[in-house]
Amino acid sequence: MAKLLNIGMVGHGFMGRAHSNAYLRVNQFFDVGYQPVLKAVAGRDKDSTEAFARHWGWERAETDWRRLVEASEIDAIDICSPNNTHCEIALAAAAAGKMILCEKPLAMNLDEGRRMTAAVEGSGKPNMVWFNYRRVPAISLAKQIIEEGRLGKIFHYRATYLQDWTISPKVPVGGTATWRLDKEVAGAGVSGDLSTHNIDTAIWLNGPVTRVCGMTEIFIKDRRRPDGSPARVEIDDVCTFLARFSNGSNGTFEATRYARGRKNKNSFEVNGEKGSLYFDLEDMHQLQYFAHEDPPHLQGWRTIFVTGAEHPYMANWWVPGCVIGYEHTFINALADFLKSLEKGERAWPDFRDALETQAVAEAVLESARSESWVSPGQV
Repeated sequence: MAKLLNIGMVGHGFMGRAHSNAYLRVNQFFDVGYQPVLKAVAGRDKDSTEAFARHWGWERAETDWRRLVEASEIDAIDICSPNNTHCEIALAAAAAGKMILCEKPLAMNLDEGRRMTAAVEGSGKPNMVWFNYRRVPAISLAKQIIEEGRLGKIFHYRATYLQDWTISPKVPVGGTATWRLDKEVAGAGVSGDLSTHNIDTAIWLNGPVTRVCGMTEIFIKDRRRPDGSPARVEIDDVCTFLARFSNGSNGTFEATRYARGRKNKNSFEVNGEKGSLYFDLEDMHQLQYFAHEDPPHLQGWRTIFVTGAEHPYMANWWVPGCVIGYEHTFINALADFLKSLEKGERAWPDFRDALETQAVAEAVLESARSESWVSPGQV
């Protein structure tokens, strides 16, 4: 019989929905030794938090996250509140001896991330950061192909993350839906939001980043807050940078919320001596692969339809040809976390992994300010 794992979740927005769904569904599709229990959810507004708890089946709602950390029956704290809350909650949860799952980015800045990582590692309790795109089956398959040596020596890594939802000057700064434009809450713009996804994926697939050279821009510098008062925009709308990896390859990265027509285009291409890979989240069930070792008359980009039982995670889902979606990546991630508990192994990506991503993102911002190459800070 599976052991019960009592969850206390802080925050009930977009990520709160994704995480709640994962807790409810994981044991229906994965044979793991732990059963999450939706014990308590915390949010600032009493009515909306209680409504969320009723809808998703959380046993109780709180308006103070500290009550979750202090509750002896809660085993794990899930942090899916805005970025400026991550550090305080993680430090308190670590001190209370809780397991911690945290949304990305890890922290507002590298110093916060270092404190958080030291605290959770000092507690000795399992931890994980929800970089869910690692659990897209096609991206996991890309990892497998690279590790099998099918690309050979890597020369290039290029990534984009393109959206268009902030182009209108009427989009406000701050509030429930647009806190990502508020520096006091988000810490950074696309560099801390979209770019961190790309950086985490790149490090996972291609190894450590040693140097970066970046540039950023704020296209609309003056907006308004939800109450109509003026607000100066202080965080980046676009972040572009070059990178050198420890394996000698070069990288290019672009993240923006000003790419008209792009809603969530998260893509990467890897070029090696023996072949290449290409992935685009907007066609997340497909992986493009080119093998130079194919006979010349058969060479060409092939589309791998990643839905078979032989592909990562897919044996737990449907029959070949039936795709899964965005929400399933969180279920896959949670299943891996629960399996790590069962085996007594390190979960990944954990705070230490996320700290490496934070260091690269911060180096990019420093490079943009100084207009020079910068090496990521020590983690």
